[in-house]
Amino acid sequence: MKITIIAVGKIKEKFYRDALSEYDKRLSKYAKLKIIEVDDEKAPEHISDVLKEQILRKEGEKILRHITAGTYVVSLEIFGKSMDSEGFATHLSNLKVGGVSHIRFIIGGSLGLHPSVCERADMHLSFSAMTFPHQMMRVILLEQVYRAFRIEAGEPYHK
Repeated sequence: MKITIIAVGKIKEKFYRDALSEYDKRLSKYAKLKIIEVDDEKAPEHISDVLKEQILRKEGEKILRHITAGTYVVSLEIFGKSMDSEGFATHLSNLKVGGVSHIRFIIGGSLGLHPSVCERADMHLSFSAMTFPHQMMRVILLEQVYRAFRIEAGEPYHK
């Protein structure tokens, strides 16, 4: 299976890059991982609704350029579907059994995702009602994807 993460912004902190590298190594047993970073648009501290829409649209266009036909798209959204690790593992397993060989996860920038990206998604997934830095969300997502593959394989994992 192929897993692609399309994320707005770059990872600057070494500890996040190290964690992503570790999960990339762990996941290599189960899937081929690719991370695509699209440039974020600079946003002032206090932003008008018009400027926010323009920024989200530009970032959304950059994201959508990396989504091809035939890939299953999961957008990470606060108001998406919540599930536990076992449910997530079952969902990924069902996708695989159903013939899905490539999943693209979308992580927005500090302002979120443009509606056009959300509309393209096949699934809207929420990890929490809380807001996380998008750099940390990449690590959390990869940990859960790795955990899902271990659950599916019947391998031990920490509950």
